[in-house]
Amino acid sequence: MRAGTNIMRAVSAVALSSTVLAAATLGAQLAAVTVAEAAVVNRIDVRGNSRVEADTVRGFMQISAGQNVTEADQDQAVRRLFSTGLFSDVRISQSGGTLIVQVDENQIVNQVLFQGNSKVKDEQLIAAVQTQPRAAYSSATTQADVEAIQAAYTSIGRSDAIVSVRTQEIGENRVNVIYDIQEGDRTKIESISFVGNNAFGDSRLKQVIALRESGILSFIQRNDIYDPERLRTDEETLRRFYYNRGYADFRIVSSVAELDESQNSYFITITVDEGERYSFGNVTIDSTVAGVDTESLYGEIETQTGEVYSAKDVEDTLVNLTNSLANAGFAFAQVTPRGDRDFASRTIAIDYVIDQGPRAYVERLEIRGNTKTRDYVIRREFDVSEGDAFNQVLVQRAKQRLEDLKYFDKVSVSTAPGAEPDRVIVIVDVVEKATGELSLGGGYTTGGESSGPVAEIGVTERNFLGRGQFIKVSAGFGADTRNYSLSFTEPYFLGRRLAAGFDVYRSESSSGDYDSERTGGDIRIAAPITEDLTAQIAYNIKQEKFGDDNGTTYNQFSNSQLVDGSGNVFESTCGNPDPNNNIVDPNGRPAVAPPYTDSPIINQAICESPYLTSSVSYALTYNTLDNTNDPRNGFFIQAGQEFAGVGGDANFVKTTGKASYFHLLNEEYDVIGSLNAGGGNVTSFGGDGLRVFDNFFKGQDIVRGFDYKGIGPRQNGVSIGGNNYANASAEATFPLPGISRDLGFRGAVFADAGSLWGSEYENDPGVIGVDASLRASAGVGLIWASPFGPLRVNYAHPLAKEDFDELQEFSFGFSSRF
Repeated sequence: MRAGTNIMRAVSAVALSSTVLAAATLGAQLAAVTVAEAAVVNRIDVRGNSRVEADTVRGFMQISAGQNVTEADQDQAVRRLFSTGLFSDVRISQSGGTLIVQVDENQIVNQVLFQGNSKVKDEQLIAAVQTQPRAAYSSATTQADVEAIQAAYTSIGRSDAIVSVRTQEIGENRVNVIYDIQEGDRTKIESISFVGNNAFGDSRLKQVIALRESGILSFIQRNDIYDPERLRTDEETLRRFYYNRGYADFRIVSSVAELDESQNSYFITITVDEGERYSFGNVTIDSTVAGVDTESLYGEIETQTGEVYSAKDVEDTLVNLTNSLANAGFAFAQVTPRGDRDFASRTIAIDYVIDQGPRAYVERLEIRGNTKTRDYVIRREFDVSEGDAFNQVLVQRAKQRLEDLKYFDKVSVSTAPGAEPDRVIVIVDVVEKATGELSLGGGYTTGGESSGPVAEIGVTERNFLGRGQFIKVSAGFGADTRNYSLSFTEPYFLGRRLAAGFDVYRSESSSGDYDSERTGGDIRIAAPITEDLTAQIAYNIKQEKFGDDNGTTYNQFSNSQLVDGSGNVFESTCGNPDPNNNIVDPNGRPAVAPPYTDSPIINQAICESPYLTSSVSYALTYNTLDNTNDPRNGFFIQAGQEFAGVGGDANFVKTTGKASYFHLLNEEYDVIGSLNAGGGNVTSFGGDGLRVFDNFFKGQDIVRGFDYKGIGPRQNGVSIGGNNYANASAEATFPLPGISRDLGFRGAVFADAGSLWGSEYENDPGVIGVDASLRASAGVGLIWASPFGPLRVNYAHPLAKEDFDELQEFSFGFSSRF
């Protein structure tokens, strides 16, 4: 046993000695590896560089002599050098204490060239690509540029454009970068269809969205270009359309755009779930904030029990309540609408709950994405600024205002935490769009002083120099007319919501009974009283000349002088300057200038021109139209007065008013009804009486079927205008059956009634028609929302008229009814 034990001890000792020896050997090896991997670098040798200085390369590496450098350090240095974009290849190795850095420099871009492009200009493509002259060439960047160019073509409806890139060596390590483009055919939208819609047909919903099916006018309107972002925007537009018409449960199940490559056309299918239609149930206000008088807030509510549910009315009520609470000193009050659906009665009861919101302040407004529009143009649409109490409702209202400006394709507003827990950063991201327009128009007008073919050219900029200012320059030309105008508006005069501006114009006409020439302008300022009510005041001045040769001396005897009975030269004639016919020519014949018209009243007024009218005017406008250009619902009411006599030759008070009401009679067939009414009175003061040209001259503008100056007082068949007018009309417009609505054609049926009466010359010889006899007509019309502006053809048959009225049953011209 003892011998065995000794043997075991000896084996254990040998094993232990072997283990110690192995461990010592492994440690030495590990130490050697560590020393190799973290060797001290005494020198950094940069090779292969020609443009980039060696010290610059060393600086990018962030490795210096005397430093222990591991393989991980070398790998990191390689990544840093590649990230500069200066090198196409980088290799690092170590030889003893020397770190060898071998680089291949990127070539320098000499020129960026585009070949094969005609639909997108070079300037647009240069702005889209990242590769620029005198920069380092990068294949990764050029591939990204290829995608950017393809995106630019997709945005104009050419999604099958093919783009490739190549380089051209020109020596000295420089290259030209060339993008070869095959533009391909224009991609169209063949059809847009809806699935699941029962309340509204496809044709109505197509009018709601911005995307359009391709048609004969698509090359002008450019609204048949598929873009996923535009489709997303149309989805939101559809939601708002349904939400504002009672369908609170509406949702879009899917929207799919399929490209048929054989036809190079998209087929868009939008599947919807309309849900039930709701009305407003009980509407109440509750408050948990001490001191809030809820009873006084009910007047701010836009949601009325029994009316069709509308998300817009809820939003407007939130803004009204929030503003009222803020004005009452409750800056942090938070209004939340709580809806309670009753599925049996299909009503939604709304309870506006007022709670004390978190005490958060706006740290700053951060504007991003605006390259043209100035920051202050965006900031001024916010009712909150840095340091104010943060209110989500007012922020969302500002977003809506920015969208309404039509300066941006997209507006998004988000928030981020500020430097302190009670601070909020409001971030506004915008995508700008073109705001300038060149308009060309043409047509033919009938009746009045501007009868005949007309053409108009205009340049409009809604965001002039990025300052949010409006400017328009236009010129119109007709067979016998010339019109020129310039308008400018600053929507935030003196930093407030005051729209100030001016207009200047000149018009010339040689048609009708006599020539006319008007030159004038105005300075105006408008202030919003509420969201719907606006007040405007203006100073106006104009000079008017009437008659052949603008009312200059009229001598029927060519190359002769007019003399009186004593032989004195008489230098001015207009009509007969001497009722006794003592003004004769050298042969002794009476010299009487021929009359301009058959009306002595008009002739005398022509002889007394030119006139200068200096006046001050004001107007109140109430506008709740859902769309000013194409209204379907709402009111437009305007009333004002003009006081002439602030210098000049005229002394009168002119009062006018007009009102229009639009209502969508049938949602499915898009039938729109409208009622219009208007009236006016002009009265002289100062004892001189009215000039005849201060009267109202009316005709087809108030009762269609009559000439431009076809109704009212006349002398010897010539219109002398009236002191008063009144009119009313009813109209219904509708899409033409069997014709695509995308073409912009609508039919109309209408009935008009009105009268023009009263004259200070009613006792003069030959004056008739001074009484308020009624004129009426009924007719049909064809309206075309053309790319050149709204054009309209009317046929109106007079139902009530006077024998001396002048008729114009057929008329064709630009459409403007309110």
